Amino acid sequence: MTGEEKESGGAQREVMKDGIIEARGLRKVFAGKHGTAVALEALDLTVPRGQITALVGPDGAGKTTFMRLVCGLMKPTAGSLTVADLDVTRRPQQVQDVLSYMPQRFGLYEDLTVLENMELYARLHGVPESLREQRFRHLLAMTELAAFTGRLAGRLSGGMKQKLGLACTLVRSPELLLLDEPTVGVDPLSRRELWEILLKLVREENLSVLVSTAYMEEAARCKSVFVLNHGRILASGTPEDLSGIAAGCCYRAVPPAGMAMRTLQDKLLGEDTVLDAVPAAGGVRFTTRGRPEELLILRELGLTAQPLVPRLEDGFMMLLKDDEARQADSAGEENVVMPPAENEPAAPPAPAQDAGSAMDAGASVEIEVRDLVKMFGDFTAVSHTSFDVHRGEVFGLLGPNGAGKTTTFRMLCGLLPATSGKLRVAGVDLRTARTQARANIGYVAQKFSLYGGLSVYENLRFFGGACGLYGRHLRQRIAAVMEEFHLRGQQDTRADHLPGGYKQRLAMAAALIHEPRILFLDEPTSGIDPLARRAFWQQITHLAARGTTIIITTHFMEEAEYCDRFMIQDHGKLLVLGSPAEIRAQLGRPDDEMDDLFVAIVEQGRGGEHHA
Repeated sequence: MTGEEKESGGAQREVMKDGIIEARGLRKVFAGKHGTAVALEALDLTVPRGQITALVGPDGAGKTTFMRLVCGLMKPTAGSLTVADLDVTRRPQQVQDVLSYMPQRFGLYEDLTVLENMELYARLHGVPESLREQRFRHLLAMTELAAFTGRLAGRLSGGMKQKLGLACTLVRSPELLLLDEPTVGVDPLSRRELWEILLKLVREENLSVLVSTAYMEEAARCKSVFVLNHGRILASGTPEDLSGIAAGCCYRAVPPAGMAMRTLQDKLLGEDTVLDAVPAAGGVRFTTRGRPEELLILRELGLTAQPLVPRLEDGFMMLLKDDEARQADSAGEENVVMPPAENEPAAPPAPAQDAGSAMDAGASVEIEVRDLVKMFGDFTAVSHTSFDVHRGEVFGLLGPNGAGKTTTFRMLCGLLPATSGKLRVAGVDLRTARTQARANIGYVAQKFSLYGGLSVYENLRFFGGACGLYGRHLRQRIAAVMEEFHLRGQQDTRADHLPGGYKQRLAMAAALIHEPRILFLDEPTSGIDPLARRAFWQQITHLAARGTTIIITTHFMEEAEYCDRFMIQDHGKLLVLGSPAEIRAQLGRPDDEMDDLFVAIVEQGRGGEHHA
């Protein structure tokens, strides 16, 4: 090659340096026995170098498919894709040598220590021994895992496992880091720490990062954002650009005394012009194409709406709602009401329930906990915790990873015996009549305990039979829950072929098939996009209004706003207990977002303060 050619080639490479990932007309189609499914449709995008870029979209939008194509783990059906100026289809191994990928379920070896996991991944990636010590020291300091190198990975908290997964992914120094929902199931404190690490890596190592996330506040920390839906890019730009889509459409209304925020949210979502509504900072944040003073529910309640500065989630939700409306119009779909199931009366509309009404009316205590203790050997997981939950209440169990909330939750469900203390559920002593108590309980596990090889109908028939239902009653209950959770048309679909949102609906339907008095939900919205979370909480609002008691654990702190009351634990101890308004008043922070309140409460608790 002549010097002139070298100079020309160098100049060409220089032109491409702005984009670490370049996709042009990228298409991916999956073929199956029921036909083809288009995962990505004619994608054109450039991911800039030396910054963090977010990929956001609902379940099934194509985010994970795109990342796997970038890694060379799949081949595109059509179009071109380059990573660091390398053609992914022609040179997949060279592409994999310049990037690191942390999938949703990163494979740590739980019977190996922190350091042994890092050593294993260093060997797998061919990192020379001469470079490991310095690289390990840097990563351990950055992730604050230096004091835990001898601890088994299986004994780490969820947040520490995510940090270790990131450290193992970065044992070599890549040009590009791909993260597929890295903070799912991680508490706000750990999420903030993980993002501080990422921002530091970008600053110090000029690392390029592409991250898919279900948390819009995380996407707002990125330099650029791509919004996907149905395999197409709806919009891209800075978080400020995308927030601006909702300019002039965002408002806040505070429910009247005694009305739950989730009830006002549900009523607002019933208005034709309201595109989105979500409890936030002690009120309900909503977006509308119309004038807020024209909304019937605000006029009926005498409420005024305060204009708000738009945020990324507002723009994101408007983009999705507009796209779904276009899809429906192009398909010629109409909104029709499904007829009631055969032999079943149509369900009446759920009445609104006011926050705290169950307690004000002297309703029965459904769960009574006194001086509850759980020991694992010498380790105290739950220390002398006491609280009550009333009928029809939505009660949240919150806390950092490893705080003891899951242990408390499992004891309340009867899945784990208490070491000492008093525990009554649905009027039954769990220590002496656990089986009787479980008959009154519905349970949705974090990983959705469904049988993947069975159809939707077969799963419901199995769970109904396990709860003692049979014959006509079982058939009626299956029809009723399929109607309630919009599973009609999916009855013959295998559970493992359902999208995430449908799996959640099926898990809820299975848990409620025997009409339990109490429903336990263990992080039911983990990894689910904001659109699906809104629909889920509308279902919860209707269940609570009909008198079902809801106990929920979650790492989405915004969901604490839906609760009538919640408690926060850390290191097995109760830090705070009350309604969102009561807890804001205690802290003297009436307008703070729930994430900020959570972090403040945990940090104060760890500093020696105790809030009762």
